[in-house]
Amino acid sequence: MNRNKSFNAIKLAETVMPGGVNSPVRAFKSVGLSPIVIKRAEGSKIFDIDGNEYIDYVMSYGPMILGHSDKRVIKSITDASANGFCFGATTEAEVELAGLVTTHFPSIEMIRLVNSGTEAVMSAIRLTRGFTKRDKIIKFEGCYHGHSDSMLVKAGSGALTTSVPSSSGVTECLSKDTLVANYNDIESVKNLFLKNKGKVAAVIIEPVAANMGIVLPEKGFLKDLIDLTHENGGLIIFDEVITGFRLSLGGAQGLFNLKPDITCLGKIIGGGLPIGAFGGRKDIMEYLSPLGPVYQAGTLSGNPICVAAGIATIKAIEKDNAIDKANKNAEYLVTSLKEELKYYSDELTINHISSLLTIFFKKSPVNNFNDVMQSDTAKFKNFFGELIKEGIFTAPSQYEALFLSSVHTKEDINKTVEIIKKAIKKI
Repeated sequence: MNRNKSFNAIKLAETVMPGGVNSPVRAFKSVGLSPIVIKRAEGSKIFDIDGNEYIDYVMSYGPMILGHSDKRVIKSITDASANGFCFGATTEAEVELAGLVTTHFPSIEMIRLVNSGTEAVMSAIRLTRGFTKRDKIIKFEGCYHGHSDSMLVKAGSGALTTSVPSSSGVTECLSKDTLVANYNDIESVKNLFLKNKGKVAAVIIEPVAANMGIVLPEKGFLKDLIDLTHENGGLIIFDEVITGFRLSLGGAQGLFNLKPDITCLGKIIGGGLPIGAFGGRKDIMEYLSPLGPVYQAGTLSGNPICVAAGIATIKAIEKDNAIDKANKNAEYLVTSLKEELKYYSDELTINHISSLLTIFFKKSPVNNFNDVMQSDTAKFKNFFGELIKEGIFTAPSQYEALFLSSVHTKEDINKTVEIIKKAIKKI
């Protein structure tokens, strides 16, 4: 597979952008390769500037559950664009999108639109601190909640991939208010509450950890976490940037029948365009300006183009039964892989839920951050290299998920299984 144009484009990009990219994981540093440069995408495929075609399992890290370039979403963007790009004032479409989200997330009684998942988390944390009059936040090692300073303490996703899970530039003053617990370990949370009585504003968690690879919550863990947090006067924040409108129409909380105090959502509610949201109990949300003392604002918040794409996306997910289709595609992929790779079961673990999965180069189980960190990243590096040269695009990191869409075909999946089988044998 020739990628000379991509190689040259990255070399040029490196002269004007740090690392040649605008998000670190795109640099392919952890897999020792030069990145591909994308020209276009359609359905389950992406195409680079060299003309190579790839079956895509990154799906923009989650939001493309309908596949790329869905015609309904494109039409919504085109139609909205004809009326203007940004107004700095409220539109009816914002109210419609808010209604769609709150319909599917009963825990969200009121919602505020922002511009990214990072911004949603940052704002939600400020809100919980203002509402509770407390400073400290509990997060979980390996969970990623965007790149706001206080959440870059022992983070996952790209921070973990680049081996800097706690970022330089985060002040000691900020980091001291971020407490870190172990995912799936309720005792570690209890200990933090005991040591910080009356000081914890909120606990934030990915209800299914997806930024250290897929790690599932153990039975009862999330319910116990909610109860423990409330017993200690804190609020619970579910970061559903990845799981929202993917695990179910109501996200992980809908799938598990749980009710957090605040929920954060990301780019899936804009069909992959830059948008985010946070919402929750009415009494908490009314603490936001202009009603309350917690300030949050954004000129681009509720951008009409992003909102239009979000409305079209959610309606299409509903109409197409897209979540069920994506889930069935993932189930078929996982079942096929387990059958074809059964002789390698001592070297591989596949964690899977709904339309998300991770192939860990580690013997099972993988239930927490320590398990994840025992994965063989050297094998993953070789594995990724074999896949991409055969036209399979996954995230260039052991610590990310594969995302299935409703439009991946059996032909796509069968081809993927054969290439993965060949790659595993080779490495």
